[in-house]
Amino acid sequence: MSPTDEKPIDAGRSQTDAAPELLKVRALQKSFGSTRVLESIDLTVTRGEVLVLIGPSGSGKTTVLRCLNGLEVADGGEVSVAGELSIDFGTRPGKKELAALRDRSAMVFQHYNLFPHMTVLENVVEGPITVQRRPRAEATAEALDLLDRVGLAEKRDSYPFELSGGQQQRVGIVRALALKPQLLLFDEPTSALDPELVGDVLGLMKQLALEGWTMVIVTHELQFAREVANEVAFIDGGVIVERGAPAHLFSAPQHERTKQFLHRLLFPF
Repeated sequence: MSPTDEKPIDAGRSQTDAAPELLKVRALQKSFGSTRVLESIDLTVTRGEVLVLIGPSGSGKTTVLRCLNGLEVADGGEVSVAGELSIDFGTRPGKKELAALRDRSAMVFQHYNLFPHMTVLENVVEGPITVQRRPRAEATAEALDLLDRVGLAEKRDSYPFELSGGQQQRVGIVRALALKPQLLLFDEPTSALDPELVGDVLGLMKQLALEGWTMVIVTHELQFAREVANEVAFIDGGVIVERGAPAHLFSAPQHERTKQFLHRLLFPF
């Protein structure tokens, strides 16, 4: 049985309907030394929607995610989450503000980033116990439930090197869910996988989308984006060149740069 055949994974999703607009980003800017990576990024994601970011390597997609998660500190702009937290990066936010931003989202990385010296279960409970200070018994029970729902219960005592790439990435997703975030961030979650392992991970992500998780996803999987995304944004040179519903953007892009990128992705040879 594939992960998508399991019962719904809804333990961490926020049930509040306080504000339909979960994420709002205005004029986000970021440089590394003299290199300007983000010129000015504006984004809005409604609660329960999926935004997919596409674009060439080096366009700034991953930097957007890392700024949303507080892993990178933007040079300017504002990020608001659920109407509860608003950070103005122009004022150089402190550690407490960045921690508050990080508490509202969870990141799934391209290369899994599991702790190699920890078992699957230990990887999943590390955040809830160490960062969120939740009781070990509670965190363990919820972690086991999540692992069961994605078909990995029998791997609870395995180490990352004993798992396939697809299994490691599914553990990475469970680790993110265990934090009960308001926002899930995915950075090219299938790019490091062998082709035959991609389906399980994308299937799990489709299930999460159907259950109403709010997600921002960086990916080159256009068919997946077409099926799952509410909106697709094409980023190039640190700006959003074009955005829209996937059916429209993929079939009738308006900008020549978007047309070139999609053509190269669909016809690489």
